[in-house]
Amino acid sequence: MFKRIALSAAAALCLTGTAALAAGGAGKVKDIDFSFEGPFGTFDENQLQRGLQVYTEICSSCHGLKFVPIRTLSDAGGPHLPEDQMRAYAEFYEIYDAELDDWRPAKPTDHFPESLLENAPDLSLMAKARAGFSGPYGTGVNQLFKGMGGPEYIYSLLTGYTGEEKEEAGTILYENTAFPGGWISMAPPLWGEDVDFNDGHANDISSISKDVASFLMWTAEPKMMDRQFSGLVGFIMLSVLSVLLYLTNKKIWAPIKGKNKSDTVATPAE
Repeated sequence: MFKRIALSAAAALCLTGTAALAAGGAGKVKDIDFSFEGPFGTFDENQLQRGLQVYTEICSSCHGLKFVPIRTLSDAGGPHLPEDQMRAYAEFYEIYDAELDDWRPAKPTDHFPESLLENAPDLSLMAKARAGFSGPYGTGVNQLFKGMGGPEYIYSLLTGYTGEEKEEAGTILYENTAFPGGWISMAPPLWGEDVDFNDGHANDISSISKDVASFLMWTAEPKMMDRQFSGLVGFIMLSVLSVLLYLTNKKIWAPIKGKNKSDTVATPAE
């Protein structure tokens, strides 16, 4: 019985390995220290604003954020744009209104537009959908402190172009060390100094990639800090409750346990 199970497991591993080799294997994902990682991590407001600028000026031409309401850009814990700036930003986009049967400027209550390209994935949940690390999924400790590696995957993808190209079936492919298989049809979107930041922050490829990766993590987890705070409060409350229950239990059973001890001492030996 155990021999059959072992043989089945070995066969499954072989098939999995063969499939991975046929696909070119997983890409190389770098471990980046983001401010929002860990149980007490927080989003960097300035970094999210820079990432929003990178998305707007570069990524939005091909990719959408259909699950993100524009009004959330002014939420605390996010980019936290002033109300007037958020409303002005909304008018940057045009939304098709079915009731008007026409296009109109977007409102804060609208979501970011979807991508008009069929082969360009929406980026709303990209940071959560992509697991960049293949580490120990079972323990949960690695995920608690480092996450699943979605932002790291985005960063590694944007910085992983080698400059090599090839053509297959009439499609130009670009070598990328982070993309599974090693080749991707998306041309390098960043070249360095693509965006000019008002705060004078560095705009090299590495810095821009980290900024937009952080912003996309926020789009996937906009309430992450609230959720972490609620979890911390719940943990503290449960810890206090456990201590109170322990002390209450000792107080309730103390007379009975004390009586049993006195009876045992008073019983004469035969």
